[in-house]
Amino acid sequence: MDKLENYRQIIRQTLTPYVNIDYSNVNIRNHAAFDRDTDQYLIISEGWNNQEHLHSCLIHVEILNSKIWIQCDNTEDGIANDLVAAGIPKSDIVLAFHPPDVRKFTEFAVS
Repeated sequence: MDKLENYRQIIRQTLTPYVNIDYSNVNIRNHAAFDRDTDQYLIISEGWNNQEHLHSCLIHVEILNSKIWIQCDNTEDGIANDLVAAGIPKSDIVLAFHPPDVRKFTEFAVS
């Protein structure tokens, strides 16, 4: 399996369990939106907290220039750690939600 297809598979397998999160105090569901054509992978949360409608991005990951760019990560432990545990090297993961000048201080790729 080539690198791109391997990364696609790992991302899908890593993100899919987030769809099944059960929130105990609010009526929220998570939805997966995976687009292989553009290599965009999102977990979107939507629902209600009393009279307030909630709609937000839990996770947004994309594959760009053979690296995994994490655009949004609102998980408790960090999706990057899950991707590393699944076999993706830190040198191929960009924490894109950090400014470029901050990324150099992380253990992950700058770009």
